[in-house]
Amino acid sequence: MSEQTAQSGSGKTPVDFWFDPLCPWAWMTSRWVLEVEKVRDIEVRWHIMSLAVLNEPKLDELPDEYREMLESTAWQPIRVVTAAWQKHGDDVLGPLYTALGTRIHNEGAGPTREAMVAALDEVGLPADLIEYAEQDDFEFDAELRASHKEGIEKVGQDVGTPVIAVPGADGEQIAFFGPVVTPAPRGEEAARLWDGTLLVASVPGFYELKRSRTVGPDFGNL
Repeated sequence: MSEQTAQSGSGKTPVDFWFDPLCPWAWMTSRWVLEVEKVRDIEVRWHIMSLAVLNEPKLDELPDEYREMLESTAWQPIRVVTAAWQKHGDDVLGPLYTALGTRIHNEGAGPTREAMVAALDEVGLPADLIEYAEQDDFEFDAELRASHKEGIEKVGQDVGTPVIAVPGADGEQIAFFGPVVTPAPRGEEAARLWDGTLLVASVPGFYELKRSRTVGPDFGNL
């Protein structure tokens, strides 16, 4: 990825967002950030990260069901997205993520081959990109891992997806995991959450604000 700049080409503040299309919480956050884009002078730039890569060092510590999912299903959509990115450029990431996430999460289809093929078709990408889903010797593995590393190194290994990075007052990036929120706020509520998140994230030494989740992701208003 090119060097980060304080302003995007449009003059808006760039918001770099790392996602794994399989994660429902990252999906919720991504829809919130797109809502913020309507009410604040920001421009979202999409990047990939991988729950499978993130959890490789600790697979033996994970519950069997989650480990099996990471070793199989989790690789498929991220490989398709990575291949699309490498073969067709940065601009396909946002539309493809939206097409995939709508099917996987909102419509409850999950990361099936059919859902991925339909998402590729929706955004005008070649259907044969689906063949990368189960390519064990993945052609673009190095690029996937490099993008993941760039995002996760901004916040540390003990978090997940999404990672968001924005320019700080001194031009250096401020990065954080989350926020984890459901349902995705709309309008001025979305803007207030954005303003507050940036406020706390910009404080040197601030690390965590958290409470237990009592509900799952609510896709009803997406």
